[in-house]
Amino acid sequence: MKAVLCQQYGPPESLVVQDVPMPQPGPGQVRVAVHAASANFPDTLIIENKYQFKPPLPFSPGGEVAGTVDAVGDGVTAFKAGDRVIAACGWGGFAEQVVVDAGKLTPLPEGIAMDAAASLLVTYGTTHYALRERAHLQPGETLLVLGAAGGTGLSAIELGKRMGARVIAAASSDEKLAVCRQMGADETINYATEDLRAGLKRLTGDVGVDVVYDPVGGAYTEAALRGTAWNGRYLVIGFTTGEIPRPPLNLALLKGCAIVGVFYGAFNAKQPARSAELTAELLGWLKDGSIRPHIAQRLPLEQAAQALRTLADRRATGKIVISTALGRRHGVAGESRG
Repeated sequence: MKAVLCQQYGPPESLVVQDVPMPQPGPGQVRVAVHAASANFPDTLIIENKYQFKPPLPFSPGGEVAGTVDAVGDGVTAFKAGDRVIAACGWGGFAEQVVVDAGKLTPLPEGIAMDAAASLLVTYGTTHYALRERAHLQPGETLLVLGAAGGTGLSAIELGKRMGARVIAAASSDEKLAVCRQMGADETINYATEDLRAGLKRLTGDVGVDVVYDPVGGAYTEAALRGTAWNGRYLVIGFTTGEIPRPPLNLALLKGCAIVGVFYGAFNAKQPARSAELTAELLGWLKDGSIRPHIAQRLPLEQAAQALRTLADRRATGKIVISTALGRRHGVAGESRG
C-alpha cells in the first residue's frame, strides 16, 4: 500500500510517499481502508517532534480518517468488513490503510459524505466539547473566535450559531473574514488592521464577550482576555502561533472570569460514554445539514506535504482533505456539500 512517511523529524517537505507492507490488525484492532483523511494542525507538530504524542519512526501522520473496514482482529465483534467508519486515530491516516483500536472507531451513517465525515472529529469534536462541556455556552451569549478562518475556528462559528450565540470572528485578513461571514459570523474584526481590544469594545459596548475560543495563543491572548465580560470563560484550545502566552493572572481576578483548558483527547479517554453522545449529536447535525464543514482543498495522498505546509504557514481557510486512490475511485470529492 502507499503511505506518506515521516522517516526523520522535520518540516513537511521532508515527508516521502512510499509503498509499505499492508498493516495487519491485532487483537481488538480494525484495519480501515482510508477514503479520506483530514489534515489538522497537530499533524504539522507531530512530524517535527513538537507534539505531546511521539510515535516511533517511521510513521505516517494523519490523525483523522473516514473509510470502510476491510479486516478485523481477534475479539472484535462491533465491526465487520464493509462497515463505514470514522476514527480519530492520532497518526497513520495518510495511507491507504490504517490499523485502529476498535474503541476509537465510530460507525458512519449512510448519506454522509466521506470527505465531510473526515473533517468532523478533530475540529468539530474539539469545539463541541469546548462550547458545550467546558464553557456551557448559552443562547444569547457572545462568543469571540480567534483564528476564526481555520478549520477549528470555522467549526466554532458554526457550532456557536447552532447553540444560539452571537459570534464575533477575528482573523488576519478581509478575505478570511469574508469566509467567516459566509459561515454565519455576526461581526468580524481584522486584527491585522484594528486593535483587537478596541474592536471588542466597539462591538460589545465595552461590556465584553462571554466566551473566548482561542486556538491561536500568542500576542492576541491578553487583549482577548481583557475583552471578556464579568463571569466570562476563556477557552484554551491550542497554540497555532507556536507561542504559549503568559497572560497576567490578575485579569482573571478582576474580570471574575475562568481560564478553561480544553483537552479533547483526554476527555475521550476519561469520559468515553459522554464523548460518544457528543459525537452522535454531531453526526446527526452533519446528516441533516445543520453543520457543513468548509472544505477548501482536496488533494491526493501524494500532495499531503503541501497540505501540511499550508497549515504550518497558517494560510488554510477551512479544511484540507487528503483523498486516497480508493477514495477518488468512489467519488469522495464529489460527495461533499462543503
